[in-house]
Amino acid sequence: MNKTSLICGSLAIDTIMQFPGRFGDTLLADQLHKVNVSFLVPTMRTEYGGCAGNIAYNLALLGGEPRIVGVIGLDGGPYLERLNKLNIPTANILLKDDSYTAQCFVTADADNNQINAFHPGAMSFAHENPIAKAGAARVAIISPDGHLGMLQHAADLAELNIPFMFDPGQQLPMFSGEQLIDFINKATYLTANDYEIELLMDRTGLTLPQIAERLEALIVTRGENGSEIYTKGQRIEIPAVKAEAELDPTGCGDAYRAGLLFGITNDWSWETTGRLASLLGSIKIAHKGGQNHKPSTAQIADRFEAAFGYRY
Repeated sequence: MNKTSLICGSLAIDTIMQFPGRFGDTLLADQLHKVNVSFLVPTMRTEYGGCAGNIAYNLALLGGEPRIVGVIGLDGGPYLERLNKLNIPTANILLKDDSYTAQCFVTADADNNQINAFHPGAMSFAHENPIAKAGAARVAIISPDGHLGMLQHAADLAELNIPFMFDPGQQLPMFSGEQLIDFINKATYLTANDYEIELLMDRTGLTLPQIAERLEALIVTRGENGSEIYTKGQRIEIPAVKAEAELDPTGCGDAYRAGLLFGITNDWSWETTGRLASLLGSIKIAHKGGQNHKPSTAQIADRFEAAFGYRY
């Protein structure tokens, strides 16, 4: 059985800097129209990320078979080397040698306030990377990526009859209600957090049951309140798994989605699939960065049994 998951989405590099003071002590409320400030950042770290990279990383931890369909820039060599060392195929990652890899520059202060700058770079050319070149797959996911790329990949996957999960994420506001309805009609599954599902309903004019009835499954995550899966007229509650620590939520949603894809490719029940997804999110949040947690497949299975009382 083909267990390949096509992971369509962004590949990005995050540069995270820490300012030991408080932005509020430097920024003057009545002078924000002419800001010219510099923050000394004694600590800085670089993290590999992007939705496609994070999802593929977590799926590989589970023993799945991810294949990234994304775009990387002229500075992406180290990222490709990392993926190759992790045995994550890179053949379907398009290299744009006239663009930089998508990058987010984050400066955080002592109160954890953040000033961010995001450069989409090579991600903007996702529509130039055709799905057909990636070959056959059991399932695919369209995660946040270039606007045109998400539209093109949905059309390609529908034409190729490859079931896919629509995960609009932070790109959801970029689409019109008509475009979002088209995504829903083409998709087999849809996943969103509690804010995104409200925005999706507002944009499309569809109620949650109306969205769910067009899909094989609608998955809504609600943070510490767990998640819920709507399928075949049923609502399945998935409990949150208590994390060992809550250090960094970056990439938790991507880890959750990797669990969903693993369950789908193995034809699991939605109860078990959702529980694995929930567990992966709790493992990720205990580590800084989207790709620094390193449990073995056996350790994940053991933690699943400890949390839910049975082995998957």
